[in-house]
This record gives sequence, structure tokens and C-alpha cells, in this order.
Amino acid sequence: MASLTIKRADRLIGMTVLGTLLLVWLVLTGFDALTQFVRQLGNIGKNGFTLYDAIAYIMLTVPRRLYQMFSNAALIGGLLGLGSLAATGELTALRAAGMSKLRIAASAAGVIAVLTVGVVVMGETAGPYGDQHAQAIQVRMRSSNLGATSSGLWARDGGKIINAKSAIALQDGDRTTVKLVDVRVYTFTADGQVQEFSHGDSAIHDGNRWIMTNVRNTTLDDKGTHATQQATQTWASHLNPHVLEQSVIHPEYLSMADLRRNMRYLEANGQNPGAYAVAFWGRALFAVNTLILVLCAMPFAFGSLRSGGFGKRLFLGVIMAIGWYFLQGAMVNFGTVYGLPPLLANLLPTSLLVIGALTYFRRFG
Repeated sequence: MASLTIKRADRLIGMTVLGTLLLVWLVLTGFDALTQFVRQLGNIGKNGFTLYDAIAYIMLTVPRRLYQMFSNAALIGGLLGLGSLAATGELTALRAAGMSKLRIAASAAGVIAVLTVGVVVMGETAGPYGDQHAQAIQVRMRSSNLGATSSGLWARDGGKIINAKSAIALQDGDRTTVKLVDVRVYTFTADGQVQEFSHGDSAIHDGNRWIMTNVRNTTLDDKGTHATQQATQTWASHLNPHVLEQSVIHPEYLSMADLRRNMRYLEANGQNPGAYAVAFWGRALFAVNTLILVLCAMPFAFGSLRSGGFGKRLFLGVIMAIGWYFLQGAMVNFGTVYGLPPLLANLLPTSLLVIGALTYFRRFG
């Protein structure tokens, strides 16, 4: 009988937390999407950018926004859910029935853990896929001669067509530069025939000009084809590096597979993976960070919030979410500045939360 009562209590806690979490998640994501939609309205008319493009851009980025907002929604929703049970005296009844604070918190975290699995899958599939197509819309809006497809970036530069498999953002001190990877340049004659084809492993803008590395040039004429090889070659192009910077998808929007591929490329070329490594470990630890954050927030539902109202619980949840955001960002930046491995830098804020949660539940659980 006691076991049956406990199971019913688990369902009560889980369903209450689920309801508040979904509501908060919808509100946070909706507000974020609406804010960005208003900004996109200001771009209508630029290079053929239409209202339909603005709507398509927002809809394509919804999976990524859901992924980004989930941790905050889980924190605030969990706190509001247990807080509502505390306000009606049901938490007191559950404690009197023999449920420990840790068990109650685990029941709330259980339903969040199930949702987290789905969110992680969405963040690795629908999120990056939607962002890739959304970014293609933004690229077309910023430049009529620049486009992005599944085969990479495409640009028209006078009588040349340029294709790069991918573009990677590099941090050079305070300046961000773009490195094009696997670059192909097609030069056409006035009647549309291919005159020259150049392929380079990469291309980077040094501030004044583009420089391609490991370049193979193939020229076509009446006598046949002629190939030459150069270690580096100055690339006479008017391709705007500042426009390309805006076309690069932010590392935190990429899937773990794409992040890992970019990290390996940079490491193979003796470059620091930097933001890509930080984003990779942030994604790898997403589920752990979310669940630990929720568990660390649960003790507040057992304290003074028994007599507090909805506004108080909501205010505390928002403050904790903001505090966690800045704590995590500060610790990761601290680790990056002082040369800590990205994995360790991402684990620092989580470790502090674990210590705090264990201390509370051992003393008051």
C-alpha cells in the first residue's frame, strides 16, 4: 500500500512539473522567436527579402530556440511545479508520508530527464538542419551574389564562380577572421565556357587580400589542359570577408558531429579549435548540466516558498537562470583565458552545483 502511494505521489509530482515546464518553455521560446521576428521585419526589401522569408527564417530556427531555452524552462518550470505543491500543502503531506526531499526532487527530475533525451536528439538533428537553411536565407539577404546550400557557400565574383565546402571562424586576437575550406574557383569566358579551374585546400583573408594554400590550377585552351601546382597563391577576389563572417553559423548552433569535424581540421593544421571545442563540450554536457541545475533548484521549493506566491517563485527561478547563465559563461571564459582544457572549463560550474546540492541533501534531506 505504501509502495502504491509512493508511485501515485511520483505521478503527481511528475505531471505537475511537466505542466509548468511546458508552459514556461512555450512562453520563453515564443518570446524569443517573436523578438527575432520583429527584427527580421526590418530586413524586408533587402536583396529580395520578403515577409515569407522572415517567417521561414523564424520557423526554421524554432528547434534551435527550443533547445536553447530548455534548461531555463526546466529550472523555472520545476521550481514553479514544486512550489505550487508546497503552496497547497501537498509537499508537507508527502514529507509526512515518508518521502525524503531527495526522493521528491528525483521524481521531479525524472520527467525532466525523459524530456531532456528528446531535446538532445532535436538539438543534434532538427536544430542544426534548420539553422543551416535559415542561415542560407540570411546570406541571400545580405548579398545578392552570395548563397549557401548543402554543398557549401557559393558566390559570384565578376566572371568567376566560387564554391567553398565550409567556412570556419577563427579568432585572431580581438579580430575574427573567416577561413574557407576546400575552395573551388571556376573562371568563365564571355560566352560562358570554363577557362580555368582552381582548387585550394583553404583560403583566408589577411586584411588586404585573399591567400589560397596548396593550390592546383587547371587551364583549358585549344591545345588542351595545363595544370600547375603552388603552395600559396594570391587570390584576386572582391569577396567581402565581413559579409562572410556574418554567414558563418555560430559554433553553438552546430551539431556535435560538425563541431568535431571542424575541431579535427583546425587541430590537423596546427590551429587552436577554440570556440568549437568549447561549444562541443557544452553540447556534450547539456543533459548533465540541465538535470544538475534542476536538482540544485529544488531545495528552494522546500524552504520559504511554502508561503510564497507565484510571483516570488517565478522571480527566484528567473534570477537563478540568469545567475547560472553568467556563472557558466564566466567560468568557461576563465578557463579559456588561462588555458584550461575546454572539458574542464565546462565542468567547473557544474562541479560547483553538484557540491552545493550534495551538501544540502546530506544535511537536510
